[in-house]
Amino acid sequence: MLAKVISCALHGLDGLLVHVEVDTSRGIPGLTVVGLPDAAIKESRERVRSAIRNSGLMFPGKRITVNLAPADVRKEGPAYDLPIAVGVLIASGQVWPDAVEDTLFIGELSLDGSVRHVDGVLPIASLARDEGISTCVVPADDAREASLIADLTVVPVQNVSQLAAHLQGLHEIPPYDADSDPMAAPPPPYATDFAEIKGQEHVKRALEVAAAGSHNVLMSGPPGAGKTLLARSMPSIMPETTIDEALEVTKIYSILGMLPPETPLLRHRPFRAPHHTISHAGLVGGGSWPQPGEISLAHRGVLFLDELPEFNRRTLEVLRQPMEDHEVVISRATGTLAFPANFTLVAAMNPCPCGFYGDPVRECTCSSSHVTRYQKRISGPLLDRIDIHIEVPRVDYDKLTDDRLGEPSEAIRGRVERARERQRQRFEGTALTCNADMGPGEVRRLCKLDDAGRSLVRAAMVQLHMSARAFHRILKLSRTIADLAGSQEIETAHLAEAIQYRPRRTVL
Repeated sequence: MLAKVISCALHGLDGLLVHVEVDTSRGIPGLTVVGLPDAAIKESRERVRSAIRNSGLMFPGKRITVNLAPADVRKEGPAYDLPIAVGVLIASGQVWPDAVEDTLFIGELSLDGSVRHVDGVLPIASLARDEGISTCVVPADDAREASLIADLTVVPVQNVSQLAAHLQGLHEIPPYDADSDPMAAPPPPYATDFAEIKGQEHVKRALEVAAAGSHNVLMSGPPGAGKTLLARSMPSIMPETTIDEALEVTKIYSILGMLPPETPLLRHRPFRAPHHTISHAGLVGGGSWPQPGEISLAHRGVLFLDELPEFNRRTLEVLRQPMEDHEVVISRATGTLAFPANFTLVAAMNPCPCGFYGDPVRECTCSSSHVTRYQKRISGPLLDRIDIHIEVPRVDYDKLTDDRLGEPSEAIRGRVERARERQRQRFEGTALTCNADMGPGEVRRLCKLDDAGRSLVRAAMVQLHMSARAFHRILKLSRTIADLAGSQEIETAHLAEAIQYRPRRTVL
C-alpha cells in the first residue's frame, strides 16, 4: 500500500514542500529512505521503528521504501521522523489516508515515541499557510512558535500514540490556542541604558542620529573611553520592531536553532558582537550547505565590530556588498542562496596599536609608521560606506563621580520613534523603511537643498575630498537630522552637523 504525507524542507530561509511517500511490499524486512537524505534522515529508520513499537503500535514486517519528493532537493535534519512514521502507519492500514489530507507534519522522534523539538518551525509554518495548507502538526514544544502564523491550525503533539489516536478519531487533540498577542506584552527591559553613561554627550547624539536613520557608525578613541558601553547601549534607543520585522528576525534564529524556548518571538532588535578572530564564513555565512552568518543574525539590529583593525582584512572587505544591498548572496555548486543582512554597523577602534595616538593626557608610544600601518588595515572603500565618524575622548574625573544620571534611553528612543514615523510616512508604498535605504533617485527627490546648502556641500567636498558616495551619504544623514528636528526641509544647520560626522583627516 502506498501512503503520502506532506512535510517541508528548508532551503536557506525559505521552505519547500516535501511529499513523503511510503510504500510497503514483499521482500526482506527493512526500511530504506531515498530522495537525497542526509545522515540524520538515514538514521531515522531506527528511531521510527522503535518509536512505533514502543507506542503500542505495529511496525510492519515488510520491505518499506520511503521516498522524499522532489528527489533532486537535498534534505537534512530529523524533522522527517514524524511524517515517515505517519506514512508507515497509513501504509500498514493503522490510519486512514483521509486523516492526513491538507495537513503538514514535522517532528523528531525519541525511541520511546515522544516528539521532540525541531529547528525552523516558523518558516515551515509560514510556508504551509502560503501553500494553502490549513493544518500543521508540530511538536508540543514548538506549537507556540508555529502559532505566530495567522490563519493556520496548529496541532501540538506529545507522542506517537497520542497522534495515532487523533488520526484514528479516538481522542482528538485540541488545536493550540495562543493565550495572547505576542506583540501586546511589553518587551523585556534592556541590559544597558544611556542614563548610566557618564559624559560623551556628542557621541550619544551621533548614536541617536544613527538609530533614527539606520546609519553606520565608527567610533575612535583611547582604551577605556566607553566605546563598547556606548555600542552595547545602542539597541535601547532603536525603535521597537514591527510584527513583520520581528518575524523576519525570528525566522533566522529559528532555522539556526538559536531561538530561546520561552521566547517564540524576538521583540528586541538583535545585537551581535563577533570576536575579531571570526572566520569569513562565520561573519557573512557559508559552509558546504550555506547557513546565515553574523551579519544575518544582526538583521534589523546592530552588528558591533570591536577593535575593527584587528579583524582580518579579507573578512572585513566582504561587508561592502551587504552594507549596500542589505543582503548577502552565497553561491555554491549546488545553488545560490540569499540571506537578509539589513543591519546597522557600529564599529570601534583605537587610533593606534597602543591606543593613545592624539590623546592629550597620555603619550603615544607608537612610531608614525606603526600608526599608519595600523590604520591602513581598514580600506578606504569600507570607510566610505560609514556615515558617521566620531571621536570618543577619555572621560574626566568630575563627570565620572557626578551622581546625576544622563538622559534615559526611553526619552531618546521616543525622538527616534517619531523620526522613524516620518520616514515610514515618506516611504509609504515602497520597500524602503528608513533614510539609509534611499537610493540616488530618492536622494534626488527627497533631499533637496537651497542655495546656502549647496554652497556648504560644495565647499565640504573640495576640502574633505569626498567621493560621490560620501556626497549621497551626507544628504541622507542630513535628512535624518532634519527628521529628528521635525523639519520638512533640510536646513543649513542639518547639513553642517552631517558634514562634521565625516572624518576630518584621512585614516589611510
